[in-house]
Amino acid sequence: MDIPSFLTALPIAHRGLHDHDLPENSLAAFRAAIAHGYAIETDVRFSKDKKLVVFHDDSVDRMTDASGSVSAFTADDLTTLRLGGTSERIPLFSEFLEEVAGKTPVLLEIKDMENVGGAEIARAVAEEIAKYPRLVYAVQSFQPAYVKAYKKLCPQTACGILATGQKFTKADFGGSPLWRIKAHVLNNMSLNFSVKPDFVSYRTEDLPNRKVSAFKGAKLAWTVRSPEEAERVKAYADNIIFEGFCPAIV
Repeated sequence: MDIPSFLTALPIAHRGLHDHDLPENSLAAFRAAIAHGYAIETDVRFSKDKKLVVFHDDSVDRMTDASGSVSAFTADDLTTLRLGGTSERIPLFSEFLEEVAGKTPVLLEIKDMENVGGAEIARAVAEEIAKYPRLVYAVQSFQPAYVKAYKKLCPQTACGILATGQKFTKADFGGSPLWRIKAHVLNNMSLNFSVKPDFVSYRTEDLPNRKVSAFKGAKLAWTVRSPEEAERVKAYADNIIFEGFCPAIV
């Protein structure tokens, strides 16, 4: 399949173009990214009642005044929570799509969730996106099963693997006895032979990386936080997912 041009040509604003006044993954941050001409990277996950919401973390603690796992809140409850002490609230996925469809491309990260299978989340995301035919988008995830499921369901959509070279501990995987295997997959993209991703997104701090260099598809670097870092990763990545500055659009 053809990779959408934005993946390699248009800087991608990480969780929108956010700052102190415009919290990450808020509709205001998405509007700011659109106004500056950037593509948008964002996150989607299920609420307790299996509605799709736009939120990065597993818990609401960091970004709101509430506490607890996102999966413990219904969508109605989540959308009342204010982001970063502002008037902005957690958006429904449908609200996000209504805001951005036809205005700028989207790189959508499907968050890895416990007890949520690939087919289930892929179907939910694809069904919602189908209501917005003007949306130009690609999908990525750290969870290979989600990427594989989405590629199967939507073979014309570019789907990529998120990966990192960081050192993990057992605690990073909730104490799972399989933590070493999971860490190996994240570090080495060792299931790419099965998933067949169209692109890879690799952590900036861990570039260059031999496996990324050998990958034949598009390569993205996340998260780039300065012009100097953007310049450094040019040799290793086709595009950047950025925050904290405004890169030039070439």
